[in-house]
Amino acid sequence: MTKEELMRKAIELSNENVANGGGPFGAVIAKDGEIIATGVNRVTASCDPTAHAEVSAIRAAAAKLGTFNLSGYEIYTSCEPCPMCLGAIYWARLDKMYYGNNKTDAKNIGFDDSFIYDELELKPEDRKLPSEVLLHDEAIKAFEAWMEKEDKIEY
Repeated sequence: MTKEELMRKAIELSNENVANGGGPFGAVIAKDGEIIATGVNRVTASCDPTAHAEVSAIRAAAAKLGTFNLSGYEIYTSCEPCPMCLGAIYWARLDKMYYGNNKTDAKNIGFDDSFIYDELELKPEDRKLPSEVLLHDEAIKAFEAWMEKEDKIEY
């Protein structure tokens, strides 16, 4: 499939998902024109705030391929990813991302992520979500154990 056909598939998934009660988002993960996995937004259907199309497609691809490293693959998504999905795309090491709608288009229909982008620019103590460091001396022990572990799988 061409990149345009793959994007059309992501868009088709987004339209079908709206018809089926989900959000207007679809994603496709492909390699060399072949679809490996797809995902749609199922936040409300599954009561899972992380069930965005891109995350769902990444989970499906990783499970199918038996790896967390999706280097060599591309993602086609009907909309520019939110901060969570963009982070997941980077963590999955996808080679390239294509998207249809942009974040302004999403904002215009009620999916406004600008608040999160703004919050990420702030120091933790200046964010709207109250947070504090707690039991750091205990928590750091897991990090120390990780650093010393010789057979760890780095990611």
